[in-house]
Amino acid sequence: MKLKITQYFKESKQEMQKVVWPSRKETINYTLAVVFISLGLAAFFAIVDYALTNGLEQIIAK
Repeated sequence: MKLKITQYFKESKQEMQKVVWPSRKETINYTLAVVFISLGLAAFFAIVDYALTNGLEQIIAK
């Protein structure tokens, strides 16, 4: 059991050395893209929700 745990951590360390991490500029760009896409989708869904709510209220009111 101890051998398996030791082997796991050894292999994990080897794999982490193969990782190519993004640069600071890439990380900032990806973060900004995620933030703006999330804000855009939130605005889109808010507009759709508002329109559907008002449309349903108009149907029910008649």
